[in-house]
Amino acid sequence: MRIKEKISLETIGDKKFRVRLFEAEDNKDTFSSKAEFDQATEVRASEATFESYETMLEVETEPDYLRELQEQAKIQSMLKFGPRIAEQVEDEFSAVILPKMESVLEELAAEAGDEAVRYYGITEQPAKGYGERIFHVTDYRTEEDVVQFHVRRDNRPLEGYYFNFHYHLQNDDFREHHNLGEIYWDKNTPPKWMA
Repeated sequence: MRIKEKISLETIGDKKFRVRLFEAEDNKDTFSSKAEFDQATEVRASEATFESYETMLEVETEPDYLRELQEQAKIQSMLKFGPRIAEQVEDEFSAVILPKMESVLEELAAEAGDEAVRYYGITEQPAKGYGERIFHVTDYRTEEDVVQFHVRRDNRPLEGYYFNFHYHLQNDDFREHHNLGEIYWDKNTPPKWMA
């Protein structure tokens, strides 16, 4: 007898669970009666389903705090740019700068540990106008910033405007600029953030 596996996505409340269902292929030649086949199929399938379901519940209901921070990082960055800037820089930002931000967040999470990361959150509002702040990661237990991600406009004579992405760390009192990279804008002045 072969057992086929089917995977379905079930929603309970606001949580999603992947559920494995097992179904025996109908090979009745090895059983003397349909009742014997049904009984064997039911026992094997229900045992396998329960084992898999229990394991998946344990694995998939645990929140991935780091992934949530990384997703929020992209959302806040796009908010910071606003539609006019995002239209021109989104692809390069996603390919070059965002992976570096995610790497910084991974290093931060590794240093702090899983228990601490669950208390980290990202500031909700980027700075408008000409302000540098994209977002800050805050430890809500202490209400202190852990890392600050910023973008500055640099105007280089004869070249044009660049967006300089960098971050500051709590462990050096946010003094050092840790470079993430630059994206060229144009020779013309870019619009204000969030415009």
